Amino acid sequence: MAMLLRKVLASMSNRSLSNGDSSERNRLSSSSSSSSSLGAFDQIPSDILMQIVKLLGPKEAAMMSTVSKYWKSLVSDDRLWIFFLQNDQDLSDSVFFAEINLRSGYPLEAFSQLSFMRIYSQRMQVPGSIIIDGGSGYCKFGWSKDVCPSGRSATFLEFGNIESPMSSRLRQFFSIIYNRMQVKAAAQPVVVSIPILHYDDTESAKASRRQLKEAIYATLFDMNVPAACAINQATLALYAARRTSGIVVNIGFQVTSVVPILHGKVMRKVGVEVVGVGALKLTGFLRELMQQNNINFESLYTVRTLKENLCYVAYDYDAELLKHTQASFEATAEGWFTLSKERFQTGEILFQPRMAGVRAMGLHQAVALCMDHCHAAELASDDWFKTIVLTGGTACLPGLAERLEKELHGLLSPSLSSGITVLPPPYGADTAWFGGKLISNLSTFPSPWCVTKRQFRQKSKLNRPW
Repeated sequence: MAMLLRKVLASMSNRSLSNGDSSERNRLSSSSSSSSSLGAFDQIPSDILMQIVKLLGPKEAAMMSTVSKYWKSLVSDDRLWIFFLQNDQDLSDSVFFAEINLRSGYPLEAFSQLSFMRIYSQRMQVPGSIIIDGGSGYCKFGWSKDVCPSGRSATFLEFGNIESPMSSRLRQFFSIIYNRMQVKAAAQPVVVSIPILHYDDTESAKASRRQLKEAIYATLFDMNVPAACAINQATLALYAARRTSGIVVNIGFQVTSVVPILHGKVMRKVGVEVVGVGALKLTGFLRELMQQNNINFESLYTVRTLKENLCYVAYDYDAELLKHTQASFEATAEGWFTLSKERFQTGEILFQPRMAGVRAMGLHQAVALCMDHCHAAELASDDWFKTIVLTGGTACLPGLAERLEKELHGLLSPSLSSGITVLPPPYGADTAWFGGKLISNLSTFPSPWCVTKRQFRQKSKLNRPW
């Protein structure tokens, strides 16, 4: 049957191109548009016909719309193009979230009436972009059309901290990434994620954030990038979780940030909570535990590898101490390592920082404080702050989401704790990168998310809420 439909298409094409007689072409066009049926396919139920059209694929389905208005009506059905989007995209569920909620840029506007046939066509024409998730510790980069990042680098160790707005370091940072990807900066737009920093809502903090963003844009435009978007990691992680409002817990390289975001905007007036425990502290604490137990290793990289592969967060720390928790892992070039209580003691310092000699509130206390501030601010009628999204490599520790949710129920009143949802990183350590992928594949990209060189020079779009 699909073959028969292809023959119909071929016949229509041959008839329209068989000669140069314009009157004949007009007659065919008129008869096609005025056709009152599906012709030979009139007796086929529409649901079966839809299945047949799905077999043709999007290109041929679009061509069928030129046969008659009834074919056009059939192939314009949103269900058909939703099917094609789901089959062509590796983030099918996120595609619909993004097109409905993010297509307008900021301020975000949800769209209820959309033509998915048009969206499919527009998405196919969106140019490929470079996505750089430039954290304070590690960087992920790759093409927007790829399934996942194509490369990873140690941002802090190799290139200097991207948080430091020094143009020479930033230029070196971006140049190395473009060289590794073997692409020219001028050939495509770029989306850059930046860490949450200068947390306060003070004028000095605002100035520092603006200076960093301007330094990033200036460096990229000096490299002739056609368009650029610099957006913080927390917001991108929230988008990757298919949310526009919630609290993002970003466990970074050195600190953990608890970031309230409402309709895509970081609510700094409510307050960004910061805990002085990050991935580096957990790795260092595991190293101390291994040294105390006479477990020898050659490098901190080995310790980090063991943390990522053996460690987890206990649901009940005291009960876990009574269990047999021994497990082993083979580290490259160093052989087998066996850990026991170190496996869950490492992650416990997120909730009990004093175990590692850090005088700070626990992660659960920081999140509870942020939720309390959000509730008191009365910014929206719904419980937007009850969705908590974890992000960062260390946030991938098994059991962390469950433990945090449990602790929050113990800290907060029933009215505040009711309905809390803690989501683990939806795409692991690459969650922020995937948030950038969502934006850079929007049917409206690069406008309205990106700044062009001309706009940057005119200072017209820099005061964005990200």
